Amino acid sequence: MMGVWQPMTNLRDYVSQNPPGVTFFLCLLSLAVSFICLSSYSFTNKLPNPDTPTDWNRLLSSLSQFQLCVKANASSSEPVSPVPSPVIDRDTSVESTETSSVTSLRLKVSLTVTTSSDSGSLKDLGLHTTMRAKQLNLGGDELVNLTLELSESDTYTCLTIRAPTHVLPMSLLPPKCPATEKNISPIHVEVSNQVPTASQTCYSLHSKNDPTLTVMLTKEERSVAVRHLLEVSMCLLGICVILCVIACLTKSAIRRYNWNGLDLQNEPLMDS
Repeated sequence: MMGVWQPMTNLRDYVSQNPPGVTFFLCLLSLAVSFICLSSYSFTNKLPNPDTPTDWNRLLSSLSQFQLCVKANASSSEPVSPVPSPVIDRDTSVESTETSSVTSLRLKVSLTVTTSSDSGSLKDLGLHTTMRAKQLNLGGDELVNLTLELSESDTYTCLTIRAPTHVLPMSLLPPKCPATEKNISPIHVEVSNQVPTASQTCYSLHSKNDPTLTVMLTKEERSVAVRHLLEVSMCLLGICVILCVIACLTKSAIRRYNWNGLDLQNEPLMDS
């Protein structure tokens, strides 16, 4: 007696008798659906470029993790005169030397400065310090000179940064800080991430994320990413279809045993 192919019955029996295989199938299906949803989101929304090691939002955020404190044995009103350097903008090329070129930028950044001491107004205040590039998540042990100048309106801060060109994020720059007629002499401060003493004057920095300074993927790059996600999704869906076909073609071992038993019972007797 020949059995009739019953795909739905075979599929139902396979699901009930092969939990590991069903779990693997559901994982593949979920992954394929997730990739399709991710490709749809990537196609309709702008995404930050993961290949960009750092940008100005990350730099300012790293800077705001520290406090700028006046030396305990120095007067808070003791100014310093940092070495002047030519300021370049985004349209000016940087001259290369045999070692490494140095860039100096004066930018208008979204940093606010606060202090817990009663030292008076923070307007027309300048702070100067030197940090290592690795402290700002920019590189290694390269020196980075920083000078902060607070505006009269207290709506923005001018940041003058001087560092080797290769450690600075040059793709998207904040706007240039407007020129001022006032000559602000910056105070020399030291970088600290510890709780200051009561007699020490420290300044805290607070950064605000600026979406315009985040490097985004271009439309072409997003199209490539979407295409790759859809290709992987189609491959996973193809594997799911193959697994379903195999399950439909696979006859249950129990039913195969029952069919064999019926065939033996219905086998005609040769000797009557």
